[in-house]
Amino acid sequence: MSSVAHLRTRAQIEASRFPALLARAEHLAGTVLLGDHGRRRAGLGDDFWQYRPLRAGDSFRQIDWRRSARGDEQFVREREWQIAQSVQMWVDPGASLRFSSHKDLPTKADRARLVALAAAVLLIRGGERVGLTGWDLPPRRGDAQTLRLAKYFSDEGEDDYAEPESRGMLPNAKALFVSDFLGDVAPVEAALTKAADRGVRGVLLQVLDPSEEAFPFNGRTIFESVNRTLRYETLKAGELKERYLERLAERKARLDHLCRLTGWQHFTHHTNNTAQSALLWVYRALDGSQG
Repeated sequence: MSSVAHLRTRAQIEASRFPALLARAEHLAGTVLLGDHGRRRAGLGDDFWQYRPLRAGDSFRQIDWRRSARGDEQFVREREWQIAQSVQMWVDPGASLRFSSHKDLPTKADRARLVALAAAVLLIRGGERVGLTGWDLPPRRGDAQTLRLAKYFSDEGEDDYAEPESRGMLPNAKALFVSDFLGDVAPVEAALTKAADRGVRGVLLQVLDPSEEAFPFNGRTIFESVNRTLRYETLKAGELKERYLERLAERKARLDHLCRLTGWQHFTHHTNNTAQSALLWVYRALDGSQG
């Protein structure tokens, strides 16, 4: 096959991925019944939200006399807060996420992209602006934006581990970082520190394969990175389990501590659990990280 034909074939394969990803994300978003987004609260805006009883401190000019005339109590007409929030996302494109320990399990990358895009679908439906960190895709609304996000999420990096992109983060925005966070933790610390300095609060979703949590290896084992740039062979894999689990626990504790210092939240999701469980946590965490 010529180089041109090979490139065309690869381009067609890559182009076919993001419409399918978007369809799955929209289906996943549709299975999660969350009601109205958390931005619905009293404040400045044009749309009617609710009536509530008159409280101490309210102005008489706020009273809705037509509604109050129906009974003995006086009611205030509240309008919905209309300020849309910007949410910026980073989904790790590194090769380490293209790992799955079993043919019946999704890769970490597949689960990371699916949950992030489904969260974007829900947020955009709720009136929020969603985009990427960095400069390539600023936060916007609309169905066209979810298609753009699907395209970017389908891109794959060449390195085993990617560093979080923290440039272009808008002051006081929210953020979602999705990765296995098994690479160098220093860039993660730098990104969250920079985000916190700009008033950005967000969530770290750590996606792991169940084998990475259980370490079910014994005897002669060859450990190799997805890109085959790292390789380690041992005859006694079982003797590494305790030390490995200690290192993993230390990494999780470090991420937890970092999130507490910067006002973020950290959650570990395993690919043998449902995507809905991860989506619910992400959506509620983003909604709860306001202010």
